[in-house]
Amino acid sequence: CEILSSLPLQMSLYFNVYFFPFWWLITVAILYLKYPALSDYYKFILVTIMILVSLTELIRLYLGYVGNLLEKVPELAGFWLLTLLPQLPIILFLLFNEGLKIHSLERAVHIIFAAFLSFQVVAAFFALRRMVNTLATRFRLTEFHRLEEQRPAPG
Repeated sequence: CEILSSLPLQMSLYFNVYFFPFWWLITVAILYLKYPALSDYYKFILVTIMILVSLTELIRLYLGYVGNLLEKVPELAGFWLLTLLPQLPIILFLLFNEGLKIHSLERAVHIIFAAFLSFQVVAAFFALRRMVNTLATRFRLTEFHRLEEQRPAPG
């Protein structure tokens, strides 16, 4: 019974759980400071992004923990998709859009968060691939043994 969980992915998730509140507090504090200087559409975009990232990150981290530790493919696939689609593009938008009047501390925490997300996309992909291949092999072997048991005895 081989363990399929990914240790690098789990370590990254562990540190991400502790880093996210720090990232959130810094981002909200800097947003509060620069809010009056932003245009109306950037105000709306940033508030929407903060709400979306906060909710998505909680769900994403839960799915990552459950999917990796309990070796559940659907949860780990959901984690991978939530990392790849909404989270990574949003963080890259916050990191590279100069219209947001990015502060140096804000840029630093966004770079760290983007590094976490990039690493987790790659690590989750390889963990998912290994889990799916192993589970498919187990399924095929189970079906083979079931068919052998149903086959009539010779003679």
